[in-house]
Amino acid sequence: MKKYKSSIIVSIVFFIIWEALARYIDAMYILPSPSRIVEKIWLLREPLFLVHLPSTLLVTFIGLAISIVLGVGLAITMSLNEKIEKAIYPIVVVTQTIPITALAPIFVLWFGYSIWSKVVVTILITFFPITVNLYDGLRSTKREMEELLITYGASKRDIFIKLKFPSALPYFFSAIKIAVPLSVIGAAISEWLGSQSGLGYFSKRMMTQLDGAAVFAPIVILSLAAVILVFIINLLENKIIKWRNE
Repeated sequence: MKKYKSSIIVSIVFFIIWEALARYIDAMYILPSPSRIVEKIWLLREPLFLVHLPSTLLVTFIGLAISIVLGVGLAITMSLNEKIEKAIYPIVVVTQTIPITALAPIFVLWFGYSIWSKVVVTILITFFPITVNLYDGLRSTKREMEELLITYGASKRDIFIKLKFPSALPYFFSAIKIAVPLSVIGAAISEWLGSQSGLGYFSKRMMTQLDGAAVFAPIVILSLAAVILVFIINLLENKIIKWRNE
């Protein structure tokens, strides 16, 4: 708890200033106060938590799972073959130069308002940090250590499993901690641009009614969901990579 003491204090001060400023402006449709947002979340708890949050989380988890498989596969392939790396890496970078807001409507045309139009948007946003970070991690092993294992008769498979993979684990978890918030953002953006359910869709619908607190309510829930997921990833990282803290 001491580790997060400073963050908690800063957050409390931030929300106090926000509350005071919102009450001073007194325009709830422009800047609703935190207390008003919490009240709105409570009033709309059934549609928010029983309908829209599960829809967004489903898109997030499916998109993130596919991104992990795709990113890990690409990173390992590029680290094992330099020619493939030179062919694939520029394409991976180019995928991040195309505005997602321009592609999302196209995916809606292709897949309709099904879950897959939103999953594809989430994958496009999240697979890049996983691929690049893990690829850098696999390349971070010292050449001297590889040569030492070779002198002991280690095969390429042994070097990958016993040296490269463990060395790349911190990079992998760092990538996941970047990808998790991005996956939540990707799901919300896709729902905003074309969906019939989800927190992004709900926020957009409330905006047309000029209900500022109801617009902010899904955003707060999305932020909390991302924080909780990153916290869980941190716990897993500390559990798996024990040697780093020794």
